[in-house]
Amino acid sequence: MRVFVTGVGGQLGHDVMNELAKRGYEGVGSDIAPSYSGIADSTAVTTMPYVQMDITDKSSVEKVIKEAKVDAVIHCAAWTAVDAAEDEENQPKVRLVNVTGTQNIADVCKELNIKMLYLSTDYVFDGQGTTPWEPDCKDYNPLNVYGQTKLDGELAVSGTVDKFFIVRIAWVFGKNGKNFIKTMINLGKTHDTLSVVNDQIGTPTYTYDLARLLVDMIETEKYGYYHATNEGGYISWYDFTKEIFRQAATMGHPEYLPENMTVNSVTTAEYGVSKAARPFNSRLDKSKLTANGFTPLPTWQDALGRYLKELDF
Repeated sequence: MRVFVTGVGGQLGHDVMNELAKRGYEGVGSDIAPSYSGIADSTAVTTMPYVQMDITDKSSVEKVIKEAKVDAVIHCAAWTAVDAAEDEENQPKVRLVNVTGTQNIADVCKELNIKMLYLSTDYVFDGQGTTPWEPDCKDYNPLNVYGQTKLDGELAVSGTVDKFFIVRIAWVFGKNGKNFIKTMINLGKTHDTLSVVNDQIGTPTYTYDLARLLVDMIETEKYGYYHATNEGGYISWYDFTKEIFRQAATMGHPEYLPENMTVNSVTTAEYGVSKAARPFNSRLDKSKLTANGFTPLPTWQDALGRYLKELDF
């Protein structure tokens, strides 16, 4: 199997390429940069085939993907800067990347009759209530520009491609890029008190684990909507921070011990309004994975431990 992967300069694309290589598949990576621009960690992705492609350029997308002669596309590229997406001057670009770019890829996949896997987000929902969102729920009501454009990307895929997987994820972290864990670890080095919100609830997703599931999916014809995060239960960002620091301390970093680092639990209202409204309920129902024969991801606690060992801090 030969698979085209967009956004390999980011967290997830990096790990998807490595997972493909691990299984002996041919991965063709792409991104906007002239050459691979992700972390130079000497993993397979750094030497695998790479082609520059601007997903917003329809003719380029058509030419590149056709010439790649692939059996599937895993579309990881996206505008993911949630707050910056709210800025009026950025909104046309956000829509161009997340909607037009996705439509361009969907059109080629439809023409070639190949599989397309699109990564989406819990932000397509309004985040109200406490009930986990089910993958086939159509009660969309995005709270922000990012969520609306990712929903419109979903609709572009489902309305164009027959062989599609739409996989919604949340609270993503990986080796190649910025994320909440890296932010907390860095803040913990320079601060002895932090305030973290306690009323936004969800589950973290480790890209290393997610990549395995995505390749599992692309090997099948079990198309449709899925939700994927690590197992281990639903938590708040405050809970997550406490566990990050607990594990960091047990790994020999005493600066993260409770006596050296105070983490205050605050509401979103107390923390202060960000540009983009955030969902309170990011709980995703993942039962469809096992129902369709897919192996769930490990617990987020286990994933966090493995990830912290990867970080040099």
